Amino acid sequence: MSPADDSASMAEIRPCLEGAIPAMMGTCAPDGTPNIALISQVFHVDERHVALSFQFFNKTRQNILVNPHATVLVMHPVTAQFYRLSIRYLRTETQGPLFESMKAQLAGIASHSGMASVFALLGSDVYEVREIERVEGQPLPAPLPRSGMLGAVRRCSERLSRCTTLDELLNAALGTLSDTLGVRHAMVLMLDAGSGRLYTVASCGYAVSGVGSEIEMGDGVIGVAARERTPVRILHMTSAYLYSHAIRSSLRADAPGMPLDTDIPYPGLAEPHSQLAVPILSAGRLLGVLFVESPNDQQFTYEDEDVLVAVAGQLGSAIDLMQAATEAADTGVATAAAPVAGAPLLVRRFGPNDSVFINDTYLIKGVAGAIFWKLLRDHAQQGRTEFSNRELRLDPSIRLPDVTDNLEARLLLLQRRLQENSPHIRIEKTGRGRFRLAVGRPVVLEDVAG
Repeated sequence: MSPADDSASMAEIRPCLEGAIPAMMGTCAPDGTPNIALISQVFHVDERHVALSFQFFNKTRQNILVNPHATVLVMHPVTAQFYRLSIRYLRTETQGPLFESMKAQLAGIASHSGMASVFALLGSDVYEVREIERVEGQPLPAPLPRSGMLGAVRRCSERLSRCTTLDELLNAALGTLSDTLGVRHAMVLMLDAGSGRLYTVASCGYAVSGVGSEIEMGDGVIGVAARERTPVRILHMTSAYLYSHAIRSSLRADAPGMPLDTDIPYPGLAEPHSQLAVPILSAGRLLGVLFVESPNDQQFTYEDEDVLVAVAGQLGSAIDLMQAATEAADTGVATAAAPVAGAPLLVRRFGPNDSVFINDTYLIKGVAGAIFWKLLRDHAQQGRTEFSNRELRLDPSIRLPDVTDNLEARLLLLQRRLQENSPHIRIEKTGRGRFRLAVGRPVVLEDVAG
């Protein structure tokens, strides 16, 4: 960067890169003829690079492939301060995290500007930023810096570090986002590595919890963030990343012989105007996605993205540590079930996908369904009520993935689905790596697929 007095940093111009105001780009043909064009999207990559949306094979494109040097003019959306960027073209990416993040954001920009049927991202042109200058003028007073973001990260970190169970951990993460950032609608989804889907395990701010609802890897903002392992942020409403209908059709395709009431409604907003999804990673592995949304345009800035990335990172590490701790503390003890009375509960399991119904009401499926069936079977045959995580991991009938089993998340999912749909059967934590199956009514088991 130039040391000149009018030089600026990449951090200073980040508000200019939110897509609120189109940028202007100047290029030069080999014969010296200049060309000026509007650019839909200038995307922040890091402190020395930006990416520009490549949407058309136009004169700008022709020039830049011959002469890699260009100038971009961006404007601050609040102060109207112009900044001039001297950039040099490096490469074009047509897939991967950067491309998908820009594609999602561009979909929002296109929809907001009424160009949804015109805009299509062909590639992400990555440029080195050689210099940033403030253009002389009379900008409006700068707004006061948004305060408290670092404090929000600290308070979230403190709350997460005090949690001893996954239930507490997820509640603390969502609670902190609401208390410190004003996030009203959020959810946490965990990865089922076997099916390649993400399932909702916690949410806040919705009419229904949606616990157990699923999203395919690559579907919508959440699925793209998971597949590419990168934050995805949309600042305007766009139908390109809505997926509520896709969920229902995907479930039908998964088990065509099953009744459609296995569909758990996705809890998201019907018309979100801002969305931000951040992958939850630990040691390079994808564990899930932290997702927030709002009915307002431009609700989440780069700073919000920074905070959520920090929170998701600590969340991933804590989830991993908890899983390791519960395994080490497991000892395994079995006690007899107490007698129960009342109308019996009919519990049916469908073998192809381990779907479980209680009195014809869908409860759960997949690995969590297999876990529930094992617990009920052992309870019926042996009178057991006490179980351990370790024995579940060693039971081949449950078919837990070898590397990332997310057993704690699956037990929490089962626990919450029972709380919402069958209060006569409960999962109760009794210690690290241990829990109790509490059955309040007689249970009749029916294995439909044998």
